[in-house]
Order: sequence, then structure tokens, then C-alpha cells
Amino acid sequence: MSINSFDFILAFLPLTLILYQLLIRKGHNQGTKIWLILASLVFYGFAGLPSLVVLAFSVLVNYGLAVRAFPTGLPRSRASKAWLALGIAANVGLLAYLKYFNFILTSLDGMEILRFHPPETIVVLGISFISFQQISFLIDAYRGEIEAYRLLDYLLYITFFPKIVSGPITRYGDLVPQLQHLKGLNYENLSKGIYVFGLGLFKKVVIADTLAKLANAGFDTSSQLSLLEGWITSLSYTGQIYFDFSGYTDMAIGVALMLNLVLPFNFNSPYKATSIRDFWSRWHITLTKFLTDYIYIPLGGSRRGELKTMRNIMITFIVSGFWHGASWTFVFWGFLHGLASVALRLWNKTGLIMPRWLAWFFTFNFINVTWVFFRADTFADAMRVLQAMFFPATLAGLPAFSSFSEANLLLSLITAAVSIVILFARSNSNRFTRDLTPLNRRVYLVAALLIISVLFLNSSAPKEFIYNDF
Repeated sequence: MSINSFDFILAFLPLTLILYQLLIRKGHNQGTKIWLILASLVFYGFAGLPSLVVLAFSVLVNYGLAVRAFPTGLPRSRASKAWLALGIAANVGLLAYLKYFNFILTSLDGMEILRFHPPETIVVLGISFISFQQISFLIDAYRGEIEAYRLLDYLLYITFFPKIVSGPITRYGDLVPQLQHLKGLNYENLSKGIYVFGLGLFKKVVIADTLAKLANAGFDTSSQLSLLEGWITSLSYTGQIYFDFSGYTDMAIGVALMLNLVLPFNFNSPYKATSIRDFWSRWHITLTKFLTDYIYIPLGGSRRGELKTMRNIMITFIVSGFWHGASWTFVFWGFLHGLASVALRLWNKTGLIMPRWLAWFFTFNFINVTWVFFRADTFADAMRVLQAMFFPATLAGLPAFSSFSEANLLLSLITAAVSIVILFARSNSNRFTRDLTPLNRRVYLVAALLIISVLFLNSSAPKEFIYNDF
């Protein structure tokens, strides 16, 4: 089941909300938690029984380890640190096997070290997000930041259905305290939840899925692209991935608000950034915070000299790239962002200040170019698009749109123009939702967006979110 499907919107979500309210009204706080856990397991169970079994096993092992190794109110020993290392290794090992085992073996085979076909592994939906949240729980438990262990709270923290597949990555201390005081019907939260859900649905099914037609036509074709086709391909994907992922985040935040739970915002107009550091403070904010708190700072952060600081930056970004997918193109994408962050750090030491418009221009185009490696299946595919963008075979005349003949070019270009206006001329959904009230005229705009989204959704099968693969 997908959060952008009619099954979810017309059946699963209303039933979940109704039973939630009924249980709350009767004062069954524990029963309400159990219901949300069961609903989450049903939602996740559509990924298949093997995924559900792996999830249950992983959750119970991590919870049992925390209770056994990191009791609340007691000092930590050397044995506690060993248990923490074991827990992190177990989570990373499970992630590595489920997501990277075939990739590693295939890479070794390509180097003629091994000569056999990698075995089939279970595809566990959202394993990267699940693993990161369980690792953060173990580290917080080791640090003594968990006041009390409650199995239901932990189960709901991991499995909460709006965020389990694609985040946002949520800290235990951010969500669990809210579970101690679950509230009944709150019209303000319900209306804002519907509003932000509607915005997210529009971003996904109208904008992202339409831009995907152009991006897919460019990336998946085997023919040579023209200059204009190359730039349309890259810019379409730059728009697609933002509207796809921020759309999912908005929908997840919206569903949580309907249940009176607050998930962290994950985006803050990232394409308005004027530096790579500024970009990562605006894009996938919860991942940036996780990598900073649990990788960059433990490595030493910026406290141990300039060379080690640059090393820590590069390690953190390469980990980010590898976390996103089992491909060398993802690793290279992370490497490029790390390199840009190091270059920015060196530039800042010169004391020179670049005009804001020029800083934005360089930042946006760097992000646009590096997204090519993120999207491409192979380096050859990436180079084909980049060659068209910067080294086209001919510059004479207007290029033809031969690669986009089946991509509904006109509709996609109109959507691209609308997306540019939304990205750069309008406030983001965070501010938009904060300013909404039931009597605000923006309610009519959101209602119109919902109607348009339903029409688009009705015209084709729901498209998978990009970050479902991560």
C-alpha cells in the first residue's frame, strides 16, 4: 500500500483515524497505542511477509539489547560500550546484507576476484530509515537520554506508518514523549493535517510524476541527447526529486498531525540555498542532523585541526552517498558534495564574499549537475546526459525533442514552469501550513489542489516514491 493510493486515502487512513478517536474518547491510551502499532504493521505488511518478519526481529532485538545493556539511572561501564558497538555493528551488518550484499559481490566479481552469481536477498522496504532510527535509539540509550523503556512506545516509534518507509528520520526523544499524552479530536491539527497532506499529494502526483516523464525519457533513452534535451533532463529530475520527497514528507507530517503527533520538518526551500552548507541545512534536514550528531561529531567534528576536519566532512558525505543506494554513482554523488563542502570551507578562509546571486547560481547548478549521478543507473548514463549539457555534438540550430516524443512534452514543460514559480516565488509548505486557519482563504486553494490531485491519481496507477528505494 502506498500513501498516495486510493486504498490509503479512502480506506486505510479514515479507518485508522476513526478507531483512534473512539479509543481516545474511552480513555484507552494503551489501547490507542496498540491500535496504531497494528495499523502500522498492516500498512508495512503490504511490503510482504518476509519484510514484516525482518522488521519484527530487528525491533525486538534492539529493544532487548537496550533494556539489558543500558539500564536507566545507572552509570555506563566498558561492557556497556562494547554492547553499543555490537548493537551498531548488528544494525549496520543487517543493512549491509539486505541492501549492499549483492552490490559488493557484483563489484568484486567485476574485478575478477569472485566468479559466481550473488544470492537473492530479501528486499526490506525503508530499511535505511529503520536502521538509522534504531542506531540513534541505541546511542541515546547508552548516553542515558532515555528516561524509561516501554515496549509499546518503542514499537510505535519504529513502526509509525507515516514515516516508516521514507522518514522523516525521527529521534526517540522527539516522538515518544508525545505518546504519553495522546489527545482526542483537535480541529486545528486535523485541518492543518489535511492541508499539508493535500499539498504533499499535489507535489507528488501532479508535479513530481509529471516531471518524471521528462527525466525518465532523458535518462532511460539510449540515443544521444541534444543540448536542450540534456538540460531539460537534468532540471526535470532536480524538480522531480524535490517535489517527490518533500511531497512524501508533507503527507507524512499531515497524517501525523491528524493524529495530534508532530513530526519534524524535513525541507526549507533548499533550492534557494547560496552555498552547499546552506543547502544541507535545508535539504533532508533530519538526515543532516543524524549524520552530524552520530557520525561527524563522534569523528571529531571540527575540533582536531583543519586536515582532520576535512577528512571528517568527506567521510560523512561518502557515508551519506552510500546510505542512499548500493551503487558507485551514489558514492560519487556523496564524494562530490563532500568535496564541495571542503572547497567552501577553504573559500571562507580567504575572506572573500561572493555576490548573493552568483553564490546561488553556482550552488544551484552544482546541485543540478550532481543530481545527474544520483539518478543515473551507471556512470555511462550520467556522462551521456552531462555530455549533452556541456559538450553537445552540435550547437547549430534548435535541437529536436526526439528523445521526448512519448513524454507528453507540452504538459511536462508547463508543469516545469509551474514548479519553478513554486520553488522560487512562493513560501514553502512549512510556512504555508503554519499560516493556515479553517477560515483562511488558502483553504480554497488547498481544496482545489486536492481535487486536481485526485483527478491525476485517478488517471493512472500510483507511482512509487523515489525514497522508497532507500
